[in-house]
Amino acid sequence: MGGCLSGDVRGGMEAVGGGGSGLRGTGQGGANEAVDHFFQKSGLRGLYSPLELSFSASKLKNMDVLSKSDPMLVIYTKKDRRLEEIGRTEVILNSLEPSWITKATINYQFEIVQPLVFQIYDIDTRYRNTPVKMLNLSQQDFLGEACCNLSEIVTKFNHSLTLNLQSSSGHALLGTVTVHAEESDSSRIAVEMTLHCLNLENKDIFSKSDPFLRISRLMETGSPIPICKTEVINDNLNPVWRPITLTSQQFGSKASSVFLLWGQLFVDKFLETVQHTFLDYISSGFELNFMVAVDFTASNGDPRAPQSLHYIDPSGRPNSYQQAILGVGEVLQFYDNDRRFPAWGFGAKTPQGYISHCFNLNATTNDYDTGSGGGVEETLKAIMKHLDAAIGTVIGVEGIMSAYSTTLYSVALAGPTLFGPIINKAAGIASEPLQYGNNKYFVLLIITDGVLTDIQETKDSIVRASDLPLSILIVGVGNADFKQMEILDGDSGKRLESSTGRISTRDIVQFVPMREVQGGQISVVQSLLEELPGQFLAYMRSRDIKPRAPPHNNASASVYPPPPDHPRETSTS
Repeated sequence: MGGCLSGDVRGGMEAVGGGGSGLRGTGQGGANEAVDHFFQKSGLRGLYSPLELSFSASKLKNMDVLSKSDPMLVIYTKKDRRLEEIGRTEVILNSLEPSWITKATINYQFEIVQPLVFQIYDIDTRYRNTPVKMLNLSQQDFLGEACCNLSEIVTKFNHSLTLNLQSSSGHALLGTVTVHAEESDSSRIAVEMTLHCLNLENKDIFSKSDPFLRISRLMETGSPIPICKTEVINDNLNPVWRPITLTSQQFGSKASSVFLLWGQLFVDKFLETVQHTFLDYISSGFELNFMVAVDFTASNGDPRAPQSLHYIDPSGRPNSYQQAILGVGEVLQFYDNDRRFPAWGFGAKTPQGYISHCFNLNATTNDYDTGSGGGVEETLKAIMKHLDAAIGTVIGVEGIMSAYSTTLYSVALAGPTLFGPIINKAAGIASEPLQYGNNKYFVLLIITDGVLTDIQETKDSIVRASDLPLSILIVGVGNADFKQMEILDGDSGKRLESSTGRISTRDIVQFVPMREVQGGQISVVQSLLEELPGQFLAYMRSRDIKPRAPPHNNASASVYPPPPDHPRETSTS
């Protein structure tokens, strides 16, 4: 179902649904703001990637005397420190090495941490004929449990993770459980279409209509959900739109049809293809490298005053800066192998006596000894320390938090607020892997409270960086006027233009004002991160970068279904 409409709907004058784009959260492409706007107004979110989890265990403890244990596995998600059961396997009789047939389905959401708990029980022989859903777990022998986050599974080369079993109190127990995640092949199917219309009804008085096409999918209730919107073509009753791409998660199993106000719709091209998904890249060794920059300008207020945005509460309640660092860092850390994160500040007077618009939060003058007194390992460690000091790297999210709090009392808040130096620093780091490999994508988080002084320089920096494997997340804290930030965010449908007239290659900025999201149905982190898989895929596909082959002995085998030799293509009128 769809409509050919005149005028624009929150999408600006550029396409918001084609060219490989998809819904936020699908892992299939970039943002479609017309669709997202519909979901947000309806209290809904976009589509996600459904995964099927399968399970096996090894070396389980034998709880029976005359036979072996009869194990069953229970799967939970953890939400707000509460366990919610999502499934149970069948019971396998007399086995300490079970491979269960029953699987569990879960929706993978990149932008949140999804903790999972797996518990294994030995089912008493008295309950062999009882349906597993009816079993009282307190009446069964507990064999152990294991915990992980879903992102820890999907980042493995084969989507499999083996965990040691432990007691509910955390003590080690005998045995392991292996969890394997599998993405549906249908999630890789996409359809590319080229559409045009003839003889549309003119809805304007002094000119011709400005038509765009909106395509919707029918829900089971019969209500339409928009899944794609083309660009607007001005003053034209016979429009020809740029090609659009819909993923299987967008169009689902129902055929779409288009309702016209008046005129004819032609499908010039209909091409079914197979596209690699976000998880295909991540599980084959691609990384998301996290970087963070913190605003230390004076408008934040004296850090010692409780009303300051930088105030460190003795009770342990995090301030807005800490919330953003923790929230984004806790999600992205699982996609960064070494968890060494560059962390910078800007807008402060440093201990050296000058105002810096890009300084390291790990600022240290220690002179690490790289002499020959130690062995090779010691020398390598010393070199790494020098590199960390040079680019401002800290270890883990905890390292960022520690460096941030320490810096608050070693610099003087100043100003003005400049983004250009920070973005250029991140762009320099993002450009380095292009010389050695292409499996790294960088994510810069900027947290700020103020109005930019270098808006044009910032635009220029972003336009230049749009060619690099880099996304920029901006969190606005406090009550400042953030209209400038909204200009930097490409959700208006219009791409940034530099002072020389160059247009950004792609949208790489996502801005979220914390005050407008707090208390809503989704978190600041979800709002920040939901476009990231699409931006990642847009970059990889634009450069024809494919997921890597599996390592070691399976290097010649493909883990992903290759695109069909002869895609189905039809032309209709």
